[in-house]
This record gives sequence, C-alpha cells and structure tokens, in this order.
Amino acid sequence: MTPLDLAGYLIAGLMTAVAVWRMPAALWGDEDDKRRRALWGCYAGFAVALWTKTRIIRIGLNSSPVTDLSVLIKHYTATIAILAILSYIVAIYGQYPAAGDVPRHVRFARTIQQVAAKASVATLVLLTVLFFTVVDRSVPSDRFVADHAGQWGATLYMSVFYLYLGAASAVCAYQWALATADAGIRHLRVGLAMMTCAMFIGVGYTVSRTLFLWVSVIDRPSAAFALEFDEVTEAAQVVLFAFFAVGASVPALSKGLRRAKLWRAQTRLHVLWYELMTAFPEQPFEPPQSLRRELTRFDTPADLRIDRWAADIADAVEKLRHYVPDSLLPAAAAAAAAATPDPAKAGPLADAHWIKAALTARNTGAPAGNAAAVGTQQATDQDGEVAWLVQVATAYRAITEDRTRDILASATAMEKERTA
Repeated sequence: MTPLDLAGYLIAGLMTAVAVWRMPAALWGDEDDKRRRALWGCYAGFAVALWTKTRIIRIGLNSSPVTDLSVLIKHYTATIAILAILSYIVAIYGQYPAAGDVPRHVRFARTIQQVAAKASVATLVLLTVLFFTVVDRSVPSDRFVADHAGQWGATLYMSVFYLYLGAASAVCAYQWALATADAGIRHLRVGLAMMTCAMFIGVGYTVSRTLFLWVSVIDRPSAAFALEFDEVTEAAQVVLFAFFAVGASVPALSKGLRRAKLWRAQTRLHVLWYELMTAFPEQPFEPPQSLRRELTRFDTPADLRIDRWAADIADAVEKLRHYVPDSLLPAAAAAAAAATPDPAKAGPLADAHWIKAALTARNTGAPAGNAAAVGTQQATDQDGEVAWLVQVATAYRAITEDRTRDILASATAMEKERTA
C-alpha cells in the first residue's frame, strides 16, 4: 500500500467520522434548521465518494460487471454533495428577506443555488450517458485519469464533471472568503479560512486536470508521467478534504468544548445544588436527581440547565438568610481567612461556609426570622457567575460537619455579644 493509498483511507475515515458526529443534529434538530442538514448531506456525500476512491473498494467496484463502477458512484455522490454545500451557503443567508434590500453576494448565492439544482440533474444525466457510450471501459482501470489519458471519450466525460465541480468550488471560495473577512469570532474565522483554502485548491485541482486531459488528447503522455500527474493531484485533493473537514468542524468543535466545560461545571455544582434543592424541593422545575441522571438529560441544553442551577442556588441562599443571624457572615469570613491566606480562595470558601452553616441551621430546626446579611455577588455575567459558584461548590464539598458546627457556635456567640 502506497502512502497515497493510506492517506485515502485516513481522509475517508475522517470525513465519515465528521458525518457521523454531525448526523444527530441534522436528523433530530429543528425542522427549520436547513444549514445542519445541508452541511451533513455534504459530509455524507463526500464520505461515500472518498471511500469509492480507496484502493480496495475502487478495485473491487471497477472489476465488477459494470466496469469502472467506482468512478460513476464517486461522481454521483460528489455531485449530490456539491449541491448540498451550495444549499448550505444559501441557508446561511436565510435571515435576509426573499426580496428587497439584499446584499449582492447573497443574491448571487441564491441564483447559483437555483441554477445548481437544475445543473446537477443535467450533469448526472450527461455523465451517465457519456459513461456508458463514449468512455472506453474495455479494461478495468485503477487510476481512471492516468489510465484514460489521451482518450477523447474519457476526457469529455471528466470535463463535464470538472466543469460542475470547478464552478461550485469557485462559488464556495468566493462566498467563504467574504464570510472570513466579516467573521468576528476567532474560531469561526479560522474554520472559514481553512474551508476557503480548500475550495481554492479545488479550483486548481479541476483546472489542472481538465487541461491535462485535453492536452493529452493532442499529445498523449507516457504512462509514467500520467500516473505521476494523477498521484500529485490526488495528493492535493487529500489536502483539500483535510482542510474542508477540519475547517467545517472548528466552529462546532468550539461549541462542543463549551458544552463539555458546562458539563464539568454541572458535575462540580451538583452536590451543592442537590442539597439545597432537597431542602427546598419547591424551588427547582423538577425534583433533583442523581448526577448521572442530571448529566443524561437531553431535553434541556447544558447552558440553560447551568443557568437554572445558578438561579436555584441564588434563590435557595436568599431563603436561607431567614434562618441565620447577621453574625454568620463575619464568622464564615473569619473561618475562611484562617484556612487560607489567599484572598482568591478565601472568598469562595467564605461563601461555602455560610451556605453550609445556614443549611445546617435550617435543617436542625432554626426558626425563620429577618433576612441576615450575605456576601455580595462576585460576577457580572453567566460565565463569571458559574466560575464563582464552581469554586464555592468545590470548597463546600470539603467542609466537615464539625467545622460547620464550630462556625455556627462562633456566629451565635458573636450575635449574643452584639445584642448584649
């Protein structure tokens, strides 16, 4: 197996992995979200096309009763994938009205997509007719372009496909280059830049191969040169699909990393949230469950679930203020300062001491009274609030019952001195 053959398997596997990864969102997402379905259709189509190019599969198909069948299947699936990617570009601009003041590049994309839908059908029909009529398939081929270099029938057949592929690549390169310039988010800009680069490689790939085939009709090259040219351009196509697969996955990967970060935060917050919700079962939308059950809830997005947990914790803390004296706040702060000299750690630890002591007082029968003093909020947005709560929850889990009783006793003594 040559390095190029191995690269073919790897890139086919990569595209398949991306298609499988994005399949749930495409099949079970919002019915109005055409972008995910279109992009997934592109991944799936190119995955099939790339597998037909791998050595074992292409040799098996080419030696079947339909000679060179892998070539026809590859071009069928690639054509469908190209139509899907053009539909994806149009879906991105779905927020613009169908008529009225629409940017020129959006009108251009919509026009191209409408033309492409008809052109794809015409391309498939024409490819089928040419494949079974003018292409010399008397002997199964391994490298179709190299083996058929100099044959006008195969040249005409491939030119039809390359015209469609090259035009679509140029449109994608143009649209994504504009989108890259306008992208304000770094990971989106990187992904679009990689996809733009892939499409420019695609334009060069189709132009160079088309010129090679037509020049070969006039001046037939040697078998060695034809094979070398075929392998060089195939290597360029492997790079193309690597850029495309990775570039299209970068924005989604960043969302996945954020989702993983939220799940990690949920894991750390669970003990604090669970104990507070057990004390105030009327507070959450649903009764608190085990960590494994909470992590496998797919009916609510992770960010919304964390936002609810933060609100639940804040509301529970507000209720706990009625079961403790004002002196609990300085007692908790003093205990935190004694435990760590680092102010960055002392703040969350003080909040954790206050919550645990207040919860213990409430659970052991302390009567409700006026709202006591409580620490001020340390964050101004959701990410900051969650980060603070995670530190509080981490400290909360490490506090022992004996330490909590000591803090409550200290707070009680301080309160008696204050009121004496």
